[in-house]
Amino acid sequence: MKKMRQLLAVLLAGTMVAGLTACGGGGGNGGNGDAGNTQAQTPSTQGGQEVSDNDSSSGGSSDTPLVIAEDAMNEKFSPFFYESVPDGRVAYETTAISLVANDRAGQFIYDGIDGYTAEWNGTEYTYYTPVNIKVTENEDGTVYYDFTLKDDLKFADGEEVTADDVIFSFYVYCDPTYDGSSSAYSLPIEGMEEYRSGMATLSSLIGNAGEDNTNFDLWTEDQQKAFWDAINDGGVAFVQEIVDYCLEAEAITDAADVAGAAAAWGFSLDAGATTKDFIVAMGNQYNWSFSAMEAETAGTSLASLIPAEVFDYSTQGVATGEAAANISGIQKVDDKNVRVVLTEVDATAISQLGIAIAPLHYYGDESQYDYDNNKFGFPKGDLSIVRSKTTAPLGAGPYKFVKYENKIAYLEANEYYFAGVPKTKYLQFKETGEGDKLSGVLQGTVDISTPSISKEVVAQIQGENSNGELSGDIVTTQLVDNRGYGYVGMQSVNVKVGDDPSSEESKNLRKAIATVLAVYRDVVIDSYYGEAAAVINYPISNTSWAAPQKSDADYKVAFSVDVNGNPIYTDGMSEDDKYAAALQAALGFFEAAGYTVKDGKITAAPDGAKMGYEVMIPADGKGDHPSFGILTAASEALATIGFELSINDLSDSSILWDTINASSAELWCAAWQTTIDPDMYQIYHSKGGSAGHYAIKSDELDKLVLEGKGNTDQAVRKAIYKEALEFVVDYAVEVPIYQRQEATVVSSERVNIDTIVKDPTTYYSYLAEIDKIEMK
Repeated sequence: MKKMRQLLAVLLAGTMVAGLTACGGGGGNGGNGDAGNTQAQTPSTQGGQEVSDNDSSSGGSSDTPLVIAEDAMNEKFSPFFYESVPDGRVAYETTAISLVANDRAGQFIYDGIDGYTAEWNGTEYTYYTPVNIKVTENEDGTVYYDFTLKDDLKFADGEEVTADDVIFSFYVYCDPTYDGSSSAYSLPIEGMEEYRSGMATLSSLIGNAGEDNTNFDLWTEDQQKAFWDAINDGGVAFVQEIVDYCLEAEAITDAADVAGAAAAWGFSLDAGATTKDFIVAMGNQYNWSFSAMEAETAGTSLASLIPAEVFDYSTQGVATGEAAANISGIQKVDDKNVRVVLTEVDATAISQLGIAIAPLHYYGDESQYDYDNNKFGFPKGDLSIVRSKTTAPLGAGPYKFVKYENKIAYLEANEYYFAGVPKTKYLQFKETGEGDKLSGVLQGTVDISTPSISKEVVAQIQGENSNGELSGDIVTTQLVDNRGYGYVGMQSVNVKVGDDPSSEESKNLRKAIATVLAVYRDVVIDSYYGEAAAVINYPISNTSWAAPQKSDADYKVAFSVDVNGNPIYTDGMSEDDKYAAALQAALGFFEAAGYTVKDGKITAAPDGAKMGYEVMIPADGKGDHPSFGILTAASEALATIGFELSINDLSDSSILWDTINASSAELWCAAWQTTIDPDMYQIYHSKGGSAGHYAIKSDELDKLVLEGKGNTDQAVRKAIYKEALEFVVDYAVEVPIYQRQEATVVSSERVNIDTIVKDPTTYYSYLAEIDKIEMK
């Protein structure tokens, strides 16, 4: 279901994400119930290749396959349309190359064809990329992105990579019927709006016209009948499953309460609404994109409930008016150079332009390509030829796809790879359950795995190695900070004083709660994770260049001052003294919020506020969550001053997202997954995709977010974003909790450990140099 998908799908670290429109799991921790959300839906990039000792003459020497443990794959192996992280490993990270690459720090590489050198962790590393990039900001406000392809760059079938392949790929990503999650088309590219106008999908036209339409200028009466027959049958069955699910989950008490179920699912319907009303409301929200509507499933996919030919209506373009014949800002300069023209500065553009370079001769139709005559490899509005290759990818990455069989994806070294033939000839991605990810490495069924890290997993690894360390004779472990972070959120419209969530009184109420939550972070997170996680004080992943660091002169510990701005804690305080000081500070905030405080307790709440609030935590109904101990301690402490923090431990995490999306949540625990560029629009802007989570609605914050997005000077952006982060902390709707680590576990017995990437980061994993890994 949609909210479960929000928990389970994780944004690819360092790769373009195609289809994670309802994803999350950001910062999620496998089986510990750590719910997640994503910060942004922009394509990211692959790491640049280090090419110091990997030439084509010595590659592909080992016939022993390198087997990597992977989560379940959906066989949607398309660089354009893959939806899950596992499919992306196959469709993008190992079989494709990108227009844009990054180094260990997450910095984009502009001149990598001849080598780009940057220091990380005291060591200089040289990266090589297949593309050079030049960015020019012009006096008229336009921006040129010039991409130059490396000479002799080839796809895995030996065909040369040219500008035509780049142009073709852009037009797929920007087609009016494209329904993957690349957002390149949303950039201010010159001529984009003119090209995408004048066309709509067949499903949107029929759905928006209604069942009683009598005008058949753009579609046939038979098509309309087939559409509504499918909606009345399979569509209604689709939402009936949601109603049944809500009844079982006790979100509603009456099976006829469709409006109640819809509300729990994030849709507003009038009392007495029918399941037909529900599916129509859903279709209208998604403009009748059936693939997008799939995200709402409570079990059965919509594709299996309606006929395939009707499902395809949402990918069939219909001309509705005049449109430009091309995208004027996507320009072929020559066979090796492409220019993209933006009409204004957008700091996120470099990330979103990091599209996969796909072969025109494979995914398109060369007979339909003629750049000078506005033909781009497929009929505009018809991506069927591209979609037909979804299960068998082809690109210019280090490996080429062979087959998917028995839950294993088989790949073989690409002899034409620009950085040299991979050292290991055969690669396999093997579907492996979380419980088997570590044991698989120990037992020899897989060679590399990424188990969820915890104190127990650390102890098991140390016990296997004869030296008692995380890396030894049996297993080698690499730990990097996860790109996400855990937090406790508050919905400002529900945790406020009076009618104004932005009033000082409302902020003080939230600060009272946040101060008590924050004081228990250190002890609880250390108990849960040990050295595998650290407490953070700003609502941003520490892996981001925009994150304030402890070494900064003005670094602040979140919620560590009282209502008068004085420090709550002093050096040398015991933990018990800190807890007592936090409670005393909370009383000060409560009183400033308008609560009646008498004899060290609150005895009455001001208008619009309450004497207690609920906090939801997806801890499987058994407290299995890194923040559960924080909530428990804070709840007990607040109770001593007359305030109730009620903990709702959810066995079904989807209820959390239902409640948040219905704007009826008070407090909750989850995690954000950040992207390589720290654009804050989708989290904190009043019109961003996640604005309803916090409902800050501030012109001041909106201005900061847009200023950060509209400036390409990283130092300036960092200062702007720091101000925005401090605004969010002061608004007190998000308590930063922890930044955990991710583990990559490698068999020391079967893999030549010296060939695994050195100094990996969240932006540069072992996959960035998978071509260099050797088996023993």
